Amino acid sequence: MVIYREQELHLKQEMLGARILSQARNELYLHMRFLDLALGSLLVRPGEGIHPAGTDGGVLFFDPEELLRLYRTGRVHVTRLYLHSLFHCLFCHPFYRKERDPKTWNLACDIAAESILDGLALKCVHIPGTFRQSVYAGLLENISVLTAGGIYRELSRMNLSGPELMRWEQAFHVDDHTLWEREQPPARMEQSRKQWENLRERMEMDMETFSREAAEGSRGLADQLRIENRRRYDYREFLRRFSVPKEEMQVDMDTFDYIFYNYGMSLYGNMPLIEPLETKEVQKIEEFVIVIDTSMSCKDTLVRRFLEETCSILKESESFFRSIHIRILQCDDRVQSDVEITGAEGLRDYMEHLTIQGQGGTDFRPAFAYVEELLERKAFYRLRGLIYFTDGYGTFPVKMPSYETAFVFLQDNYRDIDVPPWAIKLILGPEELIYDR
Repeated sequence: MVIYREQELHLKQEMLGARILSQARNELYLHMRFLDLALGSLLVRPGEGIHPAGTDGGVLFFDPEELLRLYRTGRVHVTRLYLHSLFHCLFCHPFYRKERDPKTWNLACDIAAESILDGLALKCVHIPGTFRQSVYAGLLENISVLTAGGIYRELSRMNLSGPELMRWEQAFHVDDHTLWEREQPPARMEQSRKQWENLRERMEMDMETFSREAAEGSRGLADQLRIENRRRYDYREFLRRFSVPKEEMQVDMDTFDYIFYNYGMSLYGNMPLIEPLETKEVQKIEEFVIVIDTSMSCKDTLVRRFLEETCSILKESESFFRSIHIRILQCDDRVQSDVEITGAEGLRDYMEHLTIQGQGGTDFRPAFAYVEELLERKAFYRLRGLIYFTDGYGTFPVKMPSYETAFVFLQDNYRDIDVPPWAIKLILGPEELIYDR
C-alpha cells in the first residue's frame, strides 16, 4: 500500500512537472514567436539522475521533485531553465564536445546560453546578475560575439582554477550536462545535429523577415545565429583555388595500365610491355600574394595565427611546387613590407623572424596598386591570386584586378562587411584553421 502511494505521488509529480514546463513553453511562444519550431522540437520527459533538468540534444529530461522545488522559488527560474536548455540544442552544444575538456566546454556553453538570456528584454526570463555582466565584459574584450567556441578558447587561455573556477560555475550553472557524456549512436547524433542546424537557419530567416518586431531586443541571439549559420570551410581546400596544373618528376600510377605490365612480365619473364610515366600533371600552388592588414583594428594575435596556419599548410610538400614564388605584404594605409618567398626554408625563416609593421589606418588600395606595379615589372610569371587577411574596415579598390582575390576574416572578430562583387569573402572559424592541434 505504501509503495502504491509513493508511485501515485511520483506519477502526480511527473504530470505536474510536465505541466509546469508546458506552461513555460507557452509563455515563450507568446513572447518569442520565432522560436515556435524549436520549442515544438524539444520533447519533455521525466528522467532519473538529472538535477533538475537536462537535455541530450533531443529531449529535455527533468527530475519531478527537483523541478517542483525550483518552481516554488519562482516561475521565472523554470522558464529560464527551459530556454537555456533549448539554446544548447539550437547551437548544437551537446554535439561539439569531442576532443575538448568537458569541464571547460560545459562552462563555455553555459556562459554562451546565459549571455543570450541576459540580453533578452523579457521579464519572464530576467534574473539580475552583476557578476555575470562583468564576465561578459571581460570576454568581449577579446571576442566580438560570445559563442561557445570563442568562450572555450578564452577559458582555456585563462586557465581558471580553484575558488575562481567554482565561482564561475555557480554563477552560470542552470541545467545538467551529464547526458552529453553518454554514448549515443552516431547516426542518431548526426540526425539530431542536422535537425537543429536546419531549425537555426529557418529561425534566423524568420527573425529577419516575419518576426522582426518580435526579435527586437534579441541582439545577442541574432549575432550568435549569424555566426553559427555561416558555411564551414576547409582552408586547405580553399587554398587550392590558387593552384595551377604543371608536370613534376614523379611516377604517375594513375595512368599506369597493370594489364599490359602483367602480360609482358608473364610472356617474357622480366620485361614489361609498358612502364609507368616518369612525369605527372599535378595541381599545386606556384605564385600568389598574401597581404596582411596591420592596421590598429586588426589584432596582432589574429595576424600571427592566420600567418602561422597558412604557412604550415604551404610548407607541406603536396601544397606547392619545388620552385615557388610567394610575396607576403604587410599593409595598413600603405605597403609597409614586401617579403619574397621562394621555398619552404624561406617560409620557416619568415615566421621565426616575423615582426608586425604598421598599426595605422586601413586602406586596401595601396596593396593592389603595388601588386599591379609588380606585374608591370614582370615580377610574376603566372600570378594566380591574392589573399587579403583583414577585419574588413577599410576602402576597397573599385577596379577588378586580373587575378582572383579573396578577403579572409576570422569568425571571432567578424562583423558583416560587403566586399566588392569581384572578390571572394571567406569567414573562417579557428576550427577551419587548425589541423595539427
